Amino acid sequence: MKETSSKWLSILLPIFLGIFLIVYQYNSFTKGQIVEIEGYFKNANYFFVFLALLAAFFGNALRAYRWKYMLSHLGYNSSFRNNFMAVNIGYLLNLTVPKSGEISRALIVKKYNNIPFDKGFGTIVAERIIDVFFLIFFMLLAVILQFDIIKSFIFDKLPIRTLVLILLLGTTLLLGSILVYKYSKLKLVLFIKTKLAGLKEGLLSIFYMKDKWMYLFQTFLIWSSYLVTFYLATFVVSETISLSFSAIITSFVVGSIAIAFTNSGFGSYPFLISKVLVFYAVAETAGNAFGWIIWTSQMLLVLFLGLLSFIFIPILNRK
Repeated sequence: MKETSSKWLSILLPIFLGIFLIVYQYNSFTKGQIVEIEGYFKNANYFFVFLALLAAFFGNALRAYRWKYMLSHLGYNSSFRNNFMAVNIGYLLNLTVPKSGEISRALIVKKYNNIPFDKGFGTIVAERIIDVFFLIFFMLLAVILQFDIIKSFIFDKLPIRTLVLILLLGTTLLLGSILVYKYSKLKLVLFIKTKLAGLKEGLLSIFYMKDKWMYLFQTFLIWSSYLVTFYLATFVVSETISLSFSAIITSFVVGSIAIAFTNSGFGSYPFLISKVLVFYAVAETAGNAFGWIIWTSQMLLVLFLGLLSFIFIPILNRK
């Protein structure tokens, strides 16, 4: 009973959070601002929406192509066609139940390519690990590019005494966490150790691959396609055309985090994008419209490719 409740909570909580953010932001706008947002939708440059969708499609194809390296390393083969459709179906299912797409990808290659579920799922976990490291890289890049702004913000808002207390508290917590992790026998700590060991094993397996450098290069291309997708989208609304490179990187990182925050960014993506763009002199109404245009167009692509893949994967694998 407890396990069932936790599962339903993990499914419904992101959805309710997304709905809350949508309602909250809608109620925070005046009627005039809502009319202004509608105007942004009407006057948006949808040619660049199309270009952004092409870049996103290319990213999906690269992710499907990259998958073959890990599967080949384990001694299995899966066609690019099946990998591509599995990736599309996975993205589609992630709109409903968080992380269900990863399970569906492993099930699809098990059914159509006779690849054991645990092996297929292990390759997906490994690629997620390397993706996390690339996201961390972009986060660090955003901090470096915005260091002066962050430094000014911190010193303007927080007195030196408070900063020293935060530093001491953070250091104490860090040292305490290291000691607990190393010596504690609590079930929770042992569970975390097991998970981290699995992540380490999955990450290291990438470097034992024959084509590890090609795999990492493909990962670089995948994340480049995501960044290009966001960059092209900045030309959709006139207020975001002149964004600096550092502003694009920062907004891209915030958007990437938002996608993991709720079901593929439902509600959270436009909300967080509009908030971060305010720091770059973009009106919240323009930022909100920008966020919704990007998110909606990307989700329509996910729906289109996912449904087509659902229809065609059994047809193309009749034998």
